[in-house]
Order: sequence, then C-alpha cells, then structure tokens
Amino acid sequence: MRCALLLSSALLLALPVATQAETLDDDAGTIVVTGQREAPYRAGSISSATRTDTPLLDVPQAVTVLTKQRLDDQAILSVQEALRFVPGAVGAQGEGNRDQIVLRGNNSTADFFVDGVRDDVQYFRDFYNLDRLEILRGANAMIFGRGGGGGVINRVTKTPDLAAQLIAADAAVDTWGSWRVAADLNQPLATGIAARLNGFYEEASNHRDFYGLTRWAVNPTLGLDLGGRGNLVLGYEHAADDRTADRGIPSQAGRPAPVSRNLFVGDPALNRSRVDVDALSLAADYRLADSLTLRHRTRWADYDKVYSNVYAATPLAADGRIGVDAYADPTRRHNLFSQTDLNWKTAIAGTQHNILAGFELGRQVTRNQRINGFFDGIIPGATRAFVTLADSARPPLATFRAGPGNRSIRAQAEVAALFVQDQVKIGDHVELLGGLRYDRFELAVDNLFSGARFARVDHLWSPRLGLVVKPMATASLYASFSRSYLPQSGDQFTSLDASLAALEPEGFLNREIGAKWDITPTLNINIAAYVLERTNTRAPGAVAGTVELTGRQRSRGIELGLDGQIAKWWQVQAGLAVQNARITSTTTAAPAGRHVPLVPEFQASLWQRFQIAEPVALGVGILHQGASFTSISNAVRLPAYTRVDGAVFVTLAKGVSAQLNVENIFNKGYFPTAHTDNNISTGTPRTARLTIRTNF
Repeated sequence: MRCALLLSSALLLALPVATQAETLDDDAGTIVVTGQREAPYRAGSISSATRTDTPLLDVPQAVTVLTKQRLDDQAILSVQEALRFVPGAVGAQGEGNRDQIVLRGNNSTADFFVDGVRDDVQYFRDFYNLDRLEILRGANAMIFGRGGGGGVINRVTKTPDLAAQLIAADAAVDTWGSWRVAADLNQPLATGIAARLNGFYEEASNHRDFYGLTRWAVNPTLGLDLGGRGNLVLGYEHAADDRTADRGIPSQAGRPAPVSRNLFVGDPALNRSRVDVDALSLAADYRLADSLTLRHRTRWADYDKVYSNVYAATPLAADGRIGVDAYADPTRRHNLFSQTDLNWKTAIAGTQHNILAGFELGRQVTRNQRINGFFDGIIPGATRAFVTLADSARPPLATFRAGPGNRSIRAQAEVAALFVQDQVKIGDHVELLGGLRYDRFELAVDNLFSGARFARVDHLWSPRLGLVVKPMATASLYASFSRSYLPQSGDQFTSLDASLAALEPEGFLNREIGAKWDITPTLNINIAAYVLERTNTRAPGAVAGTVELTGRQRSRGIELGLDGQIAKWWQVQAGLAVQNARITSTTTAAPAGRHVPLVPEFQASLWQRFQIAEPVALGVGILHQGASFTSISNAVRLPAYTRVDGAVFVTLAKGVSAQLNVENIFNKGYFPTAHTDNNISTGTPRTARLTIRTNF
C-alpha cells in the first residue's frame, strides 16, 4: 500500500516542467480563460463537490462558500465562528481542544478536508492561508469516502501566482489583550516558477478566567508551470497550537448554571491542549489532450497532539458543589493519502459528457491513549472529586496514571478506492450526474493493555445520483440521492472491540431537492429541502449484553441561502434553516423520539457590508440560533439567543486599510454550544478587534 501511494505521486513528478510557459497564441502571448463571474462574497464554481470544476448552479447539493473577503470582513479565524453563519451547521465545543461540527444533525470530529484531501485529526484549524472555506452538506462518500454523514468542511488554500508579486500583511489587537500578525508573500522566481509564503503568530485571551492561547504556523509553497499544459504546486506546512482546554460551565435544573460567564471550571495548570502538525503536499493538474486532464493530489501529514483536563462531571448541586473528573489523551497519527483522477470531456449521441474516473489510496497509523486522573489526596484511587463552585478552579491535584477505564491502542487504517462519475448535459436545459465509488476499507486495532487485536475489512459501494433542470440559463432545479458510511470504530478509530468488529458500518442516506437562481451575475439565492437517514446505529439486542444494528436517526430540514453583491456598494450573505433531527428507532444511546443534541430547530443569519463613501464602509451582522439540547439525554437545554455584530472599514492609503469589528454589540449573555450536559460554553461579551491590513 505504501509503495503504491508513493509511486502514484512520483509519476506526477515526471511531467515536463517548462522553463518558459507556452501560450495559446504566440503573437498575443495570452491565455483566455472562461468561467463563472465571482463577487467578493460569492464563488461562481467549485471543484470539491464533483472533483471537476463545476458552476455552483449545476451542483445538485447544498453548498456554502465563505470567500476570503467575507472571512476577513467578519474577522473570522475559526471553524466554530464561521459555522454560526451557515444554515444547517453548528460548531460544537469539542471539549475545548478541537474543531467539532454538527451538519444536518450529524456530529463529527473528522469530516475535515484541505484542498479535497482528508485532514481528520482532532485539533483547531486556523484560516491564515485560506483562499476560501467550503461547507458541503449532505452525505457524499462518492467524492470524499467514509464519514461525512451530514457533510464535510473543505479548506481551499492559497497557491502561488506565477505572474504577480504580492506583499500583504495584517496586524490585529482586541479588547482582551489578544494580538496577531500575519503575512502573505508571493514572488515569481523565473518564467513559469513562483513561490508563496503564508505565516502568522498569535497570542490570545478572552473573557474566560485563566484562558490563554499561543499559536503560529508557516506555509511555503512552490508553483511551477507544466509546459503551458497545467501546473504543479509543492507545499509544506508547520502549525503549532498551545491553549487552555476550556470546557465551560455546568448545568443546574436543566439549564446552564446561573454563574458568571467568566467562571473557569478545571485546573489552570492541567487544562492544556497542545498540537504540532507537519504536512507535505503535492498538487498537479495536467492537460494530456484538449479534452483529457489528469489531476493528482498527495498529502502526507504528521500530527502530534496531547491534551489534559479537569472538568465538571455533574450538575451544580443545591449546596453549591460539583463533581469533577480528569483525564489526559495523547495522540500521534501519520496520514498518507493519494488521489489520481482522469477527466474526459466528450460528446456522445448529441449529449455532452464530463467523465471522471480515478482512484484513491490512503494509510493512517494512530497511537492513542486515555489516561485517567486520580484524586489520591481525597481517597486513594478516587477518580472524582467534589468541590464548591467557588473553588472549581482549585480542585485537588489530579495525577494521571494507568488504572481502570484507561485506553491504549494502536490503529492502522488502509483504504483503496475506485470511482467513476459522469456529468451529462442533454440540450440546454437538463443535466444528469451519476457516480459510483467502491472502497476497500481495512482497519486493525491493537489493544496494548490486553494484547488483543481486532480487525475488520469492509467492501463498500457508494452511489450518487443527481438531476439538474435549468428552465433558464441563470436558474436550476435539482434532485439528488447520495450515501455515505462510518465504521463502528467511530471517526477516530478508538473504540473497536470484539463486539464492534462484527458489525457493519453505519449508513447515511441523503435525499435532497433544491433550487438555485443567479438573480444577477453576482448575486445568488438557493434553497434546499432534505431528508437524511442514519441507519445501522447500535441498539440493545434481544439478549442482554448483545448489540444489534437496528437503531435509526432521521434529520429533516429546509435551508435557504443568499450570497453575493446586490449593488457595487452592497455585499450580502444570509442564511436560514428550519430543521428537526430525532432518534427514530431506539439506539444504545437513547430511546426513539429523543432530539439529536445541538440541533436548533430554527437558525437565521445576515451579514451585510455597505460602501457608504469612497474611503469608508460599514458592516452589520445579525445572528439568531434557536434552543437546542446539550446531549442525547435531552435533560439540559441551551436557550435561544440573538446576537448583533458590526464593523467599520476605512481605506487609509493605497494598499493600507483599517477595520474595527465589534462582536456582540449589545453585550448579550448566551450559550452558543456545549459538549455534554455539564460542559457548556458561554458566549463572548462585547469585544472590539482592530485590524490593519496592507496589500502591495
């Protein structure tokens, strides 16, 4: 497997690299490119949804694209912040140590991709090197493979510009004393060769007592023209993140406890999360013939992460006491993925075809532990301590050591996939999309405590069907059917045992209809209605102690989006979602009828930027999130909230601008998300952030 992965990448390096780029017109020396018109808040096309460059109007799936301009205007730097303005999406707390998402009622820590390649370790991702952020909703293993039951998040990174020099830098400070600097440098080195360097450094604080964050990253890339027929991009990234693992406050009587939103529960010395990521990437696109293109992506990544925490494990009692538990969790993972596609455009019997065929190879080796904390100062061997809330940041010292309930595993996952897809254009009004993917997914998990080894091989077929009807060139109606799957070991491979190794993967079936309309060339409105069924969920068996795959979950909803440019001086992005996610057949976690956690029945958001004069622009955002439950117990509810944000943008000189963002203008107290019934995040009070941007 490893040899095959390396060979598929090495073949790409044999493609000719031109020292002087070819052109389509030797006299003019120019290349004419056609495509969808884009606006600062709107992308015209996307490649991750189909693995081909396809106008968003022709993609039979709900997709939200947050452009770099939009992310910058709102000073958004994290996945959780970004998802607050995406219909049908919620950012979960992730125990204060990772990105975690809920898309269409399906919770995941692993459905993250970078430039279309899996990036699934549990950590926080920064946006310093992003060109845009793509949120694709609905199961779609045909494109992305396992997981992605509710959708995926794909980060599209910046690449070298072969023609233009760029020197850009940002500096920002906020009212909590946080500061950040970032740079983006692009330099052509010779004809057909350019280098780009993105990097940042940040030290941050917030309203939470004892909270602190230091993170930095650097991402050099090298771009080469392949004889005028394509390009090759080589990249390396190192990212480091060291922060307080903050798990919020406990509950009381079915609601967040009535305590200060600043109150930290844990041990400031032990609640830490540290991660180092090193990644190498290769991306090549090469035109073999006028209608035949080769596309290749390889990514190798090493993730070294450890977090430890002391956290609230019980509600706040009437006597003002809570129970706290503790554990540490080190993880080391090596990922190697390789994707190779052929894209052929042809005409058959009067129909236009865009045929994709390819394969994907992947190997992941994981070493993970869970090391429980013991409060021996209270009772030798005690794994829970009870403290008053006033002393919750000074619990008895926890010692992490081997003991009951610990985990120590080594997992190896290998995937080999083949896929084929055809996008068929029938006349001017009908388009069909059909695809099928086969995966051989092999997982072996060694229990390093017992010496036991559990393994499973799954052969999985993932179809995708879509119909797009275009009553006019600027509007489309679509219907789609797609499926995905998730092995019973979970999305981080930590729970495979003798019982689970005998069980088939969970299945996700997404049925969706929708409409998209380019009201103007720079403004789009879209609507989607879906039913997403999750099956093969574990349920108690008829014989005590056994497990059956009879559990089910259903998510249903409607999502509405508006993005783009209403007028040259008016940018807008808006979203609305009405959704319901329930357990429909009893699982090992909950009886039928329970609400799926962190799924508000109603969400709405609106962000607008107005250029009111030549040097000055204003931004205003309104965010509403309905009530939801913190866990599958449905015992604790997060109340609904509405938040208002604002911004002022001023051009100071050519290439120099300043912006002041104010989050939560009216200082609303709210609870945006949670991890369990007693790990509830508190919303940030009114915060101002000043950013200076330069671009030359």
